[in-house]
Amino acid sequence: MGWLLVAWLTGAGVTTAPPDEPASDRFQFTRVEMAVPIRIVLYAPDASTATTTAEAAFARIHALNAILSDYDARSELRQLGNTATGGKTARVSNDLWQVLARARALADQSGGAFDPTVGPVVRLWRRARRNRQLPAPEAIEAARALVGYDLLRLDPDKQTVELLKPGMRLDLGGIAKGYAADEALRVLRNFGLNRALVDAGGDIVLGDPPPDQAGWHIAIAPLEADGPPSRVLSLCRTAIATSGDTWQFVEIDGRRYSHIVDPRTGLGLTDHSSVTIVAPDGTAADGLASAVSVLGPQKGIELIEGMPGTAAFIVRAPDGKLETHASRRWQELPVAVAPSPDEATREVP
Repeated sequence: MGWLLVAWLTGAGVTTAPPDEPASDRFQFTRVEMAVPIRIVLYAPDASTATTTAEAAFARIHALNAILSDYDARSELRQLGNTATGGKTARVSNDLWQVLARARALADQSGGAFDPTVGPVVRLWRRARRNRQLPAPEAIEAARALVGYDLLRLDPDKQTVELLKPGMRLDLGGIAKGYAADEALRVLRNFGLNRALVDAGGDIVLGDPPPDQAGWHIAIAPLEADGPPSRVLSLCRTAIATSGDTWQFVEIDGRRYSHIVDPRTGLGLTDHSSVTIVAPDGTAADGLASAVSVLGPQKGIELIEGMPGTAAFIVRAPDGKLETHASRRWQELPVAVAPSPDEATREVP
């Protein structure tokens, strides 16, 4: 994911609350999980309640990483590649099932622009970024032969998974952090703390707004890392995510390649873009940001327009010339005043 500027425009002390709601303080906690800084901001009646609740949310994220990680060879996701091939099926946990089902549905909706079977290609491009050397064409073709969401078979009645080709490797990097943020916010709500925000390295899930505010103030980062925010939104009870190559890219032979790869071609994106999605939950926002990055403006906006409660903003510079694209709902999102320098915190995953 890319990054968002998040502005907290309320103070850190005791805040005024409606008559039927007790006064609360603002608390913030940060911890590295899923290889990114996870930030939780919440309003609670006291420090003990805030700390206990945040610890429970972080524990939930840590447990999900052990299930969904593509990097950890011991994770349930990685083990699935060893147990669900050769005509065998494997029953998976509820969490892995939920994410795989959402990922598979998004693959269908996006025509494969988002594809949870993209793992073999992603591994090639990780190596390319480390070595600053393009993958060999024959290596890309071999990896592409193992990619295709139609090769991922899910049985909802038995909650089982089958991978139809040996050597397939699943990758949920484009959707897992959004799901983890959703689950962390659910934990906070189960503790009765509804005024909260979870930021999983730029995948942000929002609960009820801070006291005396209409929403959380979210400043959308520009395409270039050192530029000012392009807009500040006032949002609550929704999710927002950004995907792009502002921070994660490699230049090889004078050409810029994003860390985002097109599952259909096996190639890293080269259009220098940033896609921001507002959606009903973090899982959707996270996955759609990746899908729209691959689809490009025209097809990406078409996809978003057919989804209730979803909006998209795309910034591109394919030939060095800046262009922007927005869905109809993006124009309807409430706008807040821009944050002052001492009110903004930059998150760089």
